[in-house]
Amino acid sequence: MYKSKLENEQLDDLFEAMQKLETREDYYRFFEDISTISEINALAQRFAVAKMLDEEMTYTDIANLTGASTATISRVKRCLNYGADGYQLVLKRLKEDN
Repeated sequence: MYKSKLENEQLDDLFEAMQKLETREDYYRFFEDISTISEINALAQRFAVAKMLDEEMTYTDIANLTGASTATISRVKRCLNYGADGYQLVLKRLKEDN
């Protein structure tokens, strides 16, 4: 079983709360309250970068399409290759749904 270095009671509570969200509207409402617009946009940008890297797009194309810096793209790439496999897990599940 995977043991995250981030694991703590507060994150467990947050993730349990997130499991109670049922609709896209629920997610928008919750994230609008719990995060700043900049934080939400940064998360969305990183995920967009991960999807594009998974599709083997170039850094230049990704930067142009998302506005992400090469440092952000590199960090996401490092997570895709050497991280906790969270991106890989979600990307795989999304592909299975399509």
